[in-house]
Amino acid sequence: MKTNPEKKQIAYAAFLRGINVGGHRSVRMDELKKAFESLGFKDVKTLLASGNVVFQAPPMSASVLTKQIEEKLKKTFGFEIAVLVRTIRELQRLDKANPIGGIRVTPQTRLFVTFLSEKQESGLKIPYVSPGGNFKILRVSNSEVCSVLTITNLRRGMQFMAILDKEFGRMITTRSWSTITRILNAVK
Repeated sequence: MKTNPEKKQIAYAAFLRGINVGGHRSVRMDELKKAFESLGFKDVKTLLASGNVVFQAPPMSASVLTKQIEEKLKKTFGFEIAVLVRTIRELQRLDKANPIGGIRVTPQTRLFVTFLSEKQESGLKIPYVSPGGNFKILRVSNSEVCSVLTITNLRRGMQFMAILDKEFGRMITTRSWSTITRILNAVK
């Protein structure tokens, strides 16, 4: 009879919303890593200061895992931090689908993935192109929105990002496509 067999582990990525932005809601990455490790997660790595964590954990639903992480972060840092969780396999499928393929990338081009906490209905016709053409929503699924922004004016560009909040709710978080690539490379 085997005792305490090691449970199968799955690779996950957690995306924290709204930390380390403009000096507000500061979270140190070493403390974030320790918080995840204290939950029993393995192979914890933080990437960039924007709140991206890759880790191994037993298989469980995203909602249970998210609740567990959010409760721990509130106890650790003293404020609520919204978390969106994806399996690495889901990110690999997104990458393989190449939703940003065919986009001509220049130094002014920014490619984004916005993760949704739940399926949202939007009144936008997809693909959506903003007035002026510098913000485009290329793809919308039940779990993410893929978009491209051409920077002509940073302030104006960020205003277009507010379209995502308006259309898909406040329980979203956006990452650059290069961040997704870094995450996938970190777990190889």
